[in-house]
Amino acid sequence: MLIDTHAHLEMLEGVLDVIQRARDSGVERILAVSSDLPSSKRSVEISKNFPDVFAAVGIHPHEASSLNDELFSEIESLAGEQKVLAIGETGLDYHYMHSPREVQIYSFRRHIELAKRVRLPLVIHVRDAHEDVLEVLREENTRDMGAVIHCFTGDYPTAKQYIDEGFYISFSGVLTFKNAEDIREAARKIPFKRILVETDSPYLAPIPFRGKRNEPAYVKYVAQKIAELRGVSLEEIEEQTTTNAKNLFSFDVQ
Repeated sequence: MLIDTHAHLEMLEGVLDVIQRARDSGVERILAVSSDLPSSKRSVEISKNFPDVFAAVGIHPHEASSLNDELFSEIESLAGEQKVLAIGETGLDYHYMHSPREVQIYSFRRHIELAKRVRLPLVIHVRDAHEDVLEVLREENTRDMGAVIHCFTGDYPTAKQYIDEGFYISFSGVLTFKNAEDIREAARKIPFKRILVETDSPYLAPIPFRGKRNEPAYVKYVAQKIAELRGVSLEEIEEQTTTNAKNLFSFDVQ
């Protein structure tokens, strides 16, 4: 069995069929992750309709400019819902810069503060911003609060810095892409106990589905690639990543 720790279910048409295909592929849990207030509300709604779906609520760094006290109060209220297991996705993205750097950092810090207050882990997005993300995390003393760097696209030395802070590293379909050798090296080397798998649906479908719509059923291709890279069985990756996901997100507490 597998857990897809990052899927944007609200972006997928035919959610019922999507979830059934995931179940048929051995996916026992899905974390529906949000990027703004409407998607946070929708993720929570979906989680209430499916016993194997849980939610994360938050504002993506692309949307950081939209953040105000009223909006954030609504996010905090949603964080109190029973099936919300994490805050996010939050973080920093300097590739597209849809929101200014300082605005993104402000939003990131507010999400960290919220996660501490409600005692939930963080789902962190980072693109072209590892140095600043690490600096903020260290300044905010996040070592013991629990967090995952989702859809990791860095190299092993970068991954090790996050692991040294006590965080998890989640791999997506990017791991299967031809030009992803640095990411594959990280997947080979980081401790088993710090690996998670995800799809980031509907984005980044793994080979052999690259260019098509991604969905949670395809998370097994990410797990298969990690098993191949590490020279172990798929069953071992399934067991370890599922244990890791349950340790971080407390699925079994629900």
